[in-house]
Amino acid sequence: MNSPTSLMTISISEQEKLIHKLQIFKIQGKDKRGCSILRVIGKLFPARVVSVETVNKYLQEKIYPSLEQRKFSIVYLHTGVNRTENFPGITALRSVCDAMPENVKARLNAVYFLHPSLQSRFFLALFGRLIFTGGVYWKLNYVTRLEFLWEHVKRKEIEMPEFVYDHEEELDDYRPIMDYGIEGDHPRVYIDSTVEPAVSMYSMRCIA
Repeated sequence: MNSPTSLMTISISEQEKLIHKLQIFKIQGKDKRGCSILRVIGKLFPARVVSVETVNKYLQEKIYPSLEQRKFSIVYLHTGVNRTENFPGITALRSVCDAMPENVKARLNAVYFLHPSLQSRFFLALFGRLIFTGGVYWKLNYVTRLEFLWEHVKRKEIEMPEFVYDHEEELDDYRPIMDYGIEGDHPRVYIDSTVEPAVSMYSMRCIA
């Protein structure tokens, strides 16, 4: 995201319409603990034409009220994100997190970061604690493959763009020797009391 002075000529209302049209933020389905899912598609984010002020306004007016007082989890699709096209920047990410109301942060159960790149993991290892304040950072979990996400999210209740499945096929062709499943940047082991997961959420300090 950019500052208003560096954006292409597009009004705030047009920016909001674009965010809605692209369905970048969508409340859809539940995870296996019964929490609502907020799906965020990074690849579709028009960082060059949408300001952080508009994003915060859209979230405050359209998304957070729709969550009501329910517990929720975020599924962030990092698949296909390109730093020059759709990465919002450090300042913007921190602004969005800081603008999230405390009662919303308190109801946030987990953040599932699907298909993290090595660069994104390194970036968040360095700056994650500064960006994701209010306890959000400790809820961040990297998910390397869809099969691990389905251990915690109801598969039939969330739509995945076709490019996510295309990326999965690419990973099948070049599958790494080890696949860590779901991890965070912090030392912990999580066990759900209501679901018996096949994969524990754990931390690997290495980013490779």
